[in-house]
Amino acid sequence: MGDTREDFDNLIWDRNDEEWEKTQPELRQRSAIQLVEELITKKFGCPSNWIAPMNIGGYNIVYRLRVPCYSSDVMVRRPIPCYAQFPKEKTSIEAATASYIEKQTQIPIAPVLFHGQTPELGHYLILKYIEHQHSMSTALNATNDDTDKTFVLDPNISKDFLEDLYRKVASCLLELSQHTFARIGSLVESSEGSYSVAGRPITRNMNDMLQLAGIPPWILPPRDKTYGTADEYYTELANMHLAQLAFQQNDLVISANDCRNKYVARQIFRRLAREGKISTFGFKEDNWSAQSKTMSSILSPAPASTGSFRLYCDDLRAGNILLDKSNNIAAIIDWEFTYAAPSQFSLDPPWWLVLDAPDMWDEGIQDWVKFYEPRMMIWLSAMEKTEATSDFEVMRMETPLSTYMRESWETGRFWLSYAARKSWAFDALFWSFLDERFFGSRQVGVPRDELWKTRLHLLSKAETIAMEPFVERKMDESRQRRLVGWTSEAAEKRFAEILLDQAKSEE
Repeated sequence: MGDTREDFDNLIWDRNDEEWEKTQPELRQRSAIQLVEELITKKFGCPSNWIAPMNIGGYNIVYRLRVPCYSSDVMVRRPIPCYAQFPKEKTSIEAATASYIEKQTQIPIAPVLFHGQTPELGHYLILKYIEHQHSMSTALNATNDDTDKTFVLDPNISKDFLEDLYRKVASCLLELSQHTFARIGSLVESSEGSYSVAGRPITRNMNDMLQLAGIPPWILPPRDKTYGTADEYYTELANMHLAQLAFQQNDLVISANDCRNKYVARQIFRRLAREGKISTFGFKEDNWSAQSKTMSSILSPAPASTGSFRLYCDDLRAGNILLDKSNNIAAIIDWEFTYAAPSQFSLDPPWWLVLDAPDMWDEGIQDWVKFYEPRMMIWLSAMEKTEATSDFEVMRMETPLSTYMRESWETGRFWLSYAARKSWAFDALFWSFLDERFFGSRQVGVPRDELWKTRLHLLSKAETIAMEPFVERKMDESRQRRLVGWTSEAAEKRFAEILLDQAKSEE
């Protein structure tokens, strides 16, 4: 356990690479491109032509086509079979979400013109092509001259230029925050022009669990599962963190103590979620954390625990914000992994302000914090100015969004939300940014791989008894280095052994 995210399963990764080597030529074949052209010709009623090159992303392959009888070019986006784990759900949810945003807000997007499925192409989205100069990440990137390097914010960009771009995004997020939903989950178009939350949240973390860790799909929430409270959803997220620990066979734990660190942190997090404490942390209602006993200022109230949830996009980042020649927003694209989420997620400053994520930062998370914080202050200034000039007649939150975001950073709610959504970043963030805020200072000088000892007393009797057998089995599995195919019955049995709900109810 270090200062960055944990590793995915390298055996699964290798298997995916082998599948991609087989799939990639098929997607690039002229016959596949002809099928895409035929689809567009059928939809628009006139011949279409593919415009090279095709764009292969993290989850999709994208083709641009010229359609003479339509007002612009169009994009056909197909989920890549070995990468996108929920192709049907992902496609229909994104179509519904994008349509909702297009009809209910003024946020510029790439409209979804059609979506569906064919036997030859599988699931697809057809979107209007948006003319643009570049993405925001390209406009801000310090490594444009080296395409092999990860994008990172150019430290020499002026404050005025940065604040101007941030204000334009802040306006979009402020508008999006005005829309609330009665349940947590994914949007579905129930009838033409009518949308409701009727499906489980499809998140990047869930996709990674299946794609990169071999987590059996049977232990994920059922397709029609939605959530009525933030506490209920935080508990589901905690369950998924435990599932990652239980089912990732390889490369997650490096020692028995590392496994104990992960086990203790996840069991504590789940208990706090089940007790309704996660949703109040860092708000006025927080009367349980060690941090709350020493806060000198009065914090803003927590969002309503029921009936008021907001759209959150796991994949919203600078690379998906397209800019025109004047650096105005031409469109925000790729609304996959968007769902009605606990409002707490929307009350944090964006993680992408410096382009790269904290758990992916080469120099470690602490260095990321030093680089991020000054830019976050520019963001808060941009949000405050946007709020001051906003023409929204009714603000849905009594407390300004900028205030919530400032308090999120000051109290550590930012890290709580990020850790809740990211299983592979969870351990580094829990022990570095959350544990002592939750429970107070630890004994000085405790080795990092023995942090679990400082919080073992917080586990239940059943959790404590189950820990050593779990660690022994996990280490044995790590030594075997193999992939496991789980039946639904075996997966549910193994999952129950780490959740321990029956044993806890009897204590």
